[in-house]
This record gives sequence, structure tokens and C-alpha cells, in this order.
Amino acid sequence: MEAGLKAAGEARSAQVDRFVHERLPPSGEWPRLLLPDEFASSVPLNCVDRLVDEHVRAGRAERPALISSHGTITYGELHHMIGRMAHVLVADFGIVPGNRVLLRAPNSPTLAALWLAVLRTGAVAVTTMSLLRAAELGTIIDMARPALAVCDADLAGELEAALAASGSECALVTFSASGGELAERMRRHVPTFPPCPTASDDVALIGFTSGTTGRPKATIHLHRDVIAICETTARHVIRPAHDDIFIGTSPLAFTFGLGGLVIFPLWAGAASVLEPRYGAESLVEAIGRHRASVCFTVPTFYQRMVAAVSPRSAASLRLAVSSGEALPVPVREAWREVSGVGLSELLGSTEMLHAFVGAVADEAKCGYIGRAIPGYRVAVLDPDGRALPAGETGALAVVGPTGCRYLDDPRQRDYVRFGWNVTGDACAIDEEGYVAYHCRFDDMIISAGYNISAAEVENVVLEHPDVAECAVIGTPDPERGEVVTAYVVPRYRTNEEDVFADGIRLHVRERLAPYKYPRKVFVVSKLPRNESGKLQRFRLRSA
Repeated sequence: MEAGLKAAGEARSAQVDRFVHERLPPSGEWPRLLLPDEFASSVPLNCVDRLVDEHVRAGRAERPALISSHGTITYGELHHMIGRMAHVLVADFGIVPGNRVLLRAPNSPTLAALWLAVLRTGAVAVTTMSLLRAAELGTIIDMARPALAVCDADLAGELEAALAASGSECALVTFSASGGELAERMRRHVPTFPPCPTASDDVALIGFTSGTTGRPKATIHLHRDVIAICETTARHVIRPAHDDIFIGTSPLAFTFGLGGLVIFPLWAGAASVLEPRYGAESLVEAIGRHRASVCFTVPTFYQRMVAAVSPRSAASLRLAVSSGEALPVPVREAWREVSGVGLSELLGSTEMLHAFVGAVADEAKCGYIGRAIPGYRVAVLDPDGRALPAGETGALAVVGPTGCRYLDDPRQRDYVRFGWNVTGDACAIDEEGYVAYHCRFDDMIISAGYNISAAEVENVVLEHPDVAECAVIGTPDPERGEVVTAYVVPRYRTNEEDVFADGIRLHVRERLAPYKYPRKVFVVSKLPRNESGKLQRFRLRSA
């Protein structure tokens, strides 16, 4: 059914701490929501019951749930682990439903269990990237006002500094692979903890955007949203089975990684391999060793894995999923050629919790990401909110069972317009509903009156046999306004950078309109990327 604008159901909410509820956007600034009947009203739902408890009740307690170098945790063991953690949160630290709990750690089964334990108690999970420094953590603390922080002991220093500088009364408990304070506290508690009777529209998590343009935005997601992405993206694109083994690189602080490495596998009763970090070669090795069947990572990783993967090492893979940034056509083709596995691309956003456009590899169409995932609707709008005809480029807009809700942020009015979630992506949609991605509007280069897609130029540069990586941006120019500027990582070391750069310019001019070729080419040893491997163009612009 199609639901109008509505706020969280006050009457049935279990969350006594109303901090987040009181900072939701006004109902008139919510996007239109397409909610299935089960979520049409504020019905009871704690998503952890669906992700873990249902499997235990169904007799699947002995099935593997979370896997790491330290061993395998079954669904029954995970259920008990979550229960003990929940008791620590509530009995030892006084956490009540609606409190925010900040989590700071690299990917691991402990971090996944902590996230589930926070939601089980009715509290709100705020998972942060492990590479953030004190100043960045301080911003998150100021915005989310956590009552408790749970942190990997090796990463506690920056968090302690952030808490001290903020004057926050937030408590801190640490853990480590060998045990630590959290493990000691868990031993004092029984392994069962009944899930808090949260409503479907009670708050489950706050996901912070990467903050590449200034102060990060805090996106609010509900218990029903967690299940909604399973019933849409997981059911129709990932199609997980109980014998699947998921693996990937994206941190759980990114909702792409949270969905692909925790929510989707647990929803299906499958297993997930969680390790702190991988290189391209070690990820290929881990896929073979664990017989992983579903891989979630970013285009850069697939590009680097091309040199290490083979049909034999990828024999267990049935699905390779790419997201986080545009997937260059040369990377898609090279990966399929060396691995024998097609790449499936997803388009999503932190604001929507996960993906809303995608296709499995055998349903993909060259030059397109995919179609709207069932449950979502997409359109391309002009500046006045009118839908554009097929093939015309405009602002991608989406509605579905999830939607943007920023925490106390006037930028809500920028993202939600005309009832749509307007993502900031410049796209076109063909007659069959396939979405062609051009670039972020922030990445559109306007040079001498021409609109130039950075992604289009990057695709062509990457076709050059001597190029390993490339990023294209617009840089200021007194005559043209902006000029196309390419930062290129050569595949082989070169001492003749001017000659190499001239070769790149000629390569592009022979394949694209002359106004699109990079007038500036910088040869660099690496490109700036965040913890998930996503390119940080803002750092190139500031340089």
C-alpha cells in the first residue's frame, strides 16, 4: 500500500528516551512511503527477532552464522552472545530503550553481535568507522549524544580523547580479541534476554554519511527499515539461501556493508565471514578458503582483484556485488573475463539504508545499473519536479518502504523534494526502466558551457592498457570555468610523466568529443579513498 507522510507511532513506542524521535524531521518533510501492509501501522517488531531468534526457534541453532579466523559462531551461540551483551548494556550501564550506543571497531563477529544486542534492548546503534580521529568522533558524539560507547581496545585512544573534549558523560567499555572488560562482564550474566517490544517504527540505528562536503549527516532508520531492505534488495537481487556464505570488505559502519555482511545473510539463515581488513589477494584467498558464494565490495577492490582471481579461485562464487561508486565498464569486463563470474551493480544511499536500483549479472544491460528493485519506484526529474521522458538526463528520484530522515538537519529539505528522495545522482532511464548512471551532480564538470560526466571520462581513461586507476574532477579555469582534470595511477612505474600524460590526452580525444579530454593530467602513486575504498574526490579538489 502507499502510505502518506507519517511520523513514528507515539502510542506504541517502547523507546522511553525520546531524543531521536523528537529530532525527526517534521512530517511534512518526510518522503512519500510505499509500505507493505505489515508495516502500515505501528505494529510490534524488533528486527533482531527476525534475524536471529526465528532461526533458533526453527531448529537451525547449530547452523553457522558468523565466521572469522577465531572460529565459527552458530545461530544458537550468537543468540546467547547477544543475550549476555544485552544484559551488560542494561544491567551494568543502565541503557534504556531509545538511548544511543556508539560502536567503534573493525569488522568482526563481536561487532556484529554488539550491533544486534543494542537493537535487542531497544536502544539505537551508532556504528562508526574505525579510522575516524578524535575531531570526527567528537562531531558524531555531539550529534548523537550516546549514553554508552563500546570500543575495540586498540582503537580506544581517539575515542577517549573525543569524549574528554566533548565533556560527554558517555560511559566507555572496551573489548579485544582475547577478551577484555566486555567479555568479563558478559560472563556474569545469563545468556537469554527477551527482545524489547519495539514498534516497527521505533528507531533502530543512526547511519552517518561520509561527510565529504562538511558536517556529516545523521540518517535515521527504523526497525521496519531493516526488514524492508531484506524483503526488497535481498529477496529480489541477492536471493540468499541458507547455505550461502557472504564475504566482503565494506565496514559495518557503512550501510552497504551492514546490509551485505550482517542483515542479508542473517535474514536468510546464511553465514557471513567477518574479518578486520583484506587486501585484494587476501580476499581472493579467503573466498576460496571459506567457499564463499556472495561477495560484497567496491569497484576498486574488484579492479585490484583482477590480477589475483581465476575461475578456480572464484569457483564457489555465485554472486559478486559492487556498490559504493560507479562501476567502470572496463572493470566489469575484466572481472568477468578472469573470474568467470558476472558483476552485479547496486545503486543506493545511506539515506535509503541500502540499494533501490540493481540487477543480478545475467539480467544486467550494458551501460545500465539495473531497474528499480521491486518495492521501490524511480524517476528522473527536472528542476521543477516534473518527470523527464525516457533517455533524458536529470535528477534521480526514488520512493519506497525506506526514506530519508535526517537527525535535526535542515538539509532534509534538499534531499526530500516533491515527496521524492532526490539522491543527487545524474541519471537517465530508458523505455524498459533501466537506469543509466552518469555521475553525481557534485561531480558534473561544466567546461566552456558543456556538461561533462566525470565517470564517462574515467571509463575511457581506464581502457588505456597502462592505467591502473583514475579519478576525474573539474578544476577552476579562468577561461572555461572548469577544465577536465585527470589523476592517474600508472600500471607500471614511469620516469617520463609528461609523455605518459600526453598519451592519456590523446587516448581520450580519439574516443570522446574533443571538449571532454583531460586538459590536465596528474600522475600519482595512489588515489585518496575512505575506509570502504570509496574515492574521496573532495580531497583531490582541495589539493
